[in-house]
Amino acid sequence: MRGFRGGFVSEAMRMGMGRRFSAGELQTILLALLEQRPSHGYELIKTLEERSGGFYVPSPGVIYPALTYLEETGLAEVENDGAKKLYKITDAGRQKVEENRAMIDQTFAKLERIAEGMAFVNRMFDPEQYQAGGGGRRRRDDEDDDFGRDDGSVRAARQLLRSALRMRHPWSASEAVRISGILERAAMEILQGGKTDPQRD
Repeated sequence: MRGFRGGFVSEAMRMGMGRRFSAGELQTILLALLEQRPSHGYELIKTLEERSGGFYVPSPGVIYPALTYLEETGLAEVENDGAKKLYKITDAGRQKVEENRAMIDQTFAKLERIAEGMAFVNRMFDPEQYQAGGGGRRRRDDEDDDFGRDDGSVRAARQLLRSALRMRHPWSASEAVRISGILERAAMEILQGGKTDPQRD
């Protein structure tokens, strides 16, 4: 269950359903991204979206004021790139990043866990498409003949789950949190082998 290392749902809830950082946190995270490479504003938006698996997508109305603040305070500088602005970190900005390295690393780790959770939900929604995009890998059901031929109640339940997911798709970020929480709890009960309540026997 690598996709839920540390708990996708709990991480998302602690990040306010994944929609916002505080102004100071966002400015520091943007500096950390600029430390990696100079970027345009829209590239920073795309990077945060990709790092969170689509869960956190800041709007231009949030990103550009933060970048303007970084420029005005000397933490970043701007180079004209045609009609666009290319933002670069300054020495003062690098010092700011070093002073907040622990918070930055923790935040990026949270985004990674959330992205893994989102990927898990997407795999549950359409496993055939996910497998087809994985370098020619076979469908997971076909990797084990007995599992693939299962025509009992477990297979029926799997089909019901897939149908339910399809009916709910497309879902919002908050709905993805709810669904992934349900799937996580079900997976944990399966892995525990019915040992959660000994008195039930």
